[in-house]
Amino acid sequence: MHRIDLDGRTLILIGTAHVSRKSAAEVKEVIETEKPDTVCVELCQARYQAITDTDRWRKTDIVKIIRERKAMLLLANLVLSSYQKRLAKKFGIEPGQEMIQGIKSAEETGAALCLADRDIQATMLRLWRSLSFWDKIKLFFQLLLSMFYEEELSEEMLEELKSKDMLSAALEELSRSLPRLKAIIIDERDKYLAQKIKSAPGNKVVAVLGAGHIPGIINELSRDHDLEALSRVAPAPKYTKVIAWSIPLLIIVLIVLTFSADRATGIKQIMAWVFWNGSLGALGALAALAHPLSLLTAFLVAPISSLSPLLAAGWFAGLVEALLRKPNVSDFEDLADDVHSFKGFWRNKVTRILLVVALVNLGSTAGTIIGGAEIINRFFNTFF
Repeated sequence: MHRIDLDGRTLILIGTAHVSRKSAAEVKEVIETEKPDTVCVELCQARYQAITDTDRWRKTDIVKIIRERKAMLLLANLVLSSYQKRLAKKFGIEPGQEMIQGIKSAEETGAALCLADRDIQATMLRLWRSLSFWDKIKLFFQLLLSMFYEEELSEEMLEELKSKDMLSAALEELSRSLPRLKAIIIDERDKYLAQKIKSAPGNKVVAVLGAGHIPGIINELSRDHDLEALSRVAPAPKYTKVIAWSIPLLIIVLIVLTFSADRATGIKQIMAWVFWNGSLGALGALAALAHPLSLLTAFLVAPISSLSPLLAAGWFAGLVEALLRKPNVSDFEDLADDVHSFKGFWRNKVTRILLVVALVNLGSTAGTIIGGAEIINRFFNTFF
């Protein structure tokens, strides 16, 4: 716990582990003892509703999520939270119990509640827009592999993770792997949280925070930050649109030129494009254990969608999967438990649909690279 005097006000920062029973007890004790004017919690409105609305999954429209191109965002959120939920289940507590306790204690003591974190969708979109193509692939595989990861961790070891040195070392390692990930998920949110905490009403404010944010927030409290600028999601640069349209246009031009010079080779180029896009897209559907018609959709759509930046084979395959294997109430009710395990991601109809979208898109991307390379190779062999 850190007590900070700032402009005649008292700010009390509680560093917690998100799956720690002791953290929840500490939050309760501090708020009841200090009786603050405001309690800040490391939650945005969406995450607050996720914690307080136990029926939220029943209201989820999976088809709408795919149509709005939010399937990858939802899948990433579920994967990122799965390890935390596995630990919480092991220790017999709810994930984010310390945040729940902060909300409850604020109500009991009559303190105002401040949701101090940046909107999770803004964070994820800012991260996605900042990553290069290969960083996106790297992040996707790291998320996918994390579902296989199992680690024995005692509650004593968990409490040790709240120490500044260990967390700093972990973040240092993270920054070497994907520097932009740390900058946006940790550093930017430190600034946002610091501004919200010092702007909270009252002379005494208690803030319930993940321990990893404490050093950064303390450093940023002396500075002013523009919350609107930190939440803004910039549109994709214009050059990315130019590149996105140039690649399929180049593929079409190369096939047409080759076809005009050597009809047989041109046909082989078309067959290579269809084969690699279709088969690898279908392979992605197969890996997600999709319905046979979803697999067929992936095969048929991938060669076409790869020629348009506005389309993605995974969306079509995912929509077919959602219509053929529509999730029922029990799938949404079991979602919180199923994301605890690798097997659960494939068993639950909701996460399986998301996996179909993700893996078909990944397969189609690989097919575009391999098929495009073969088309270029046949073009040069024909003319040079």
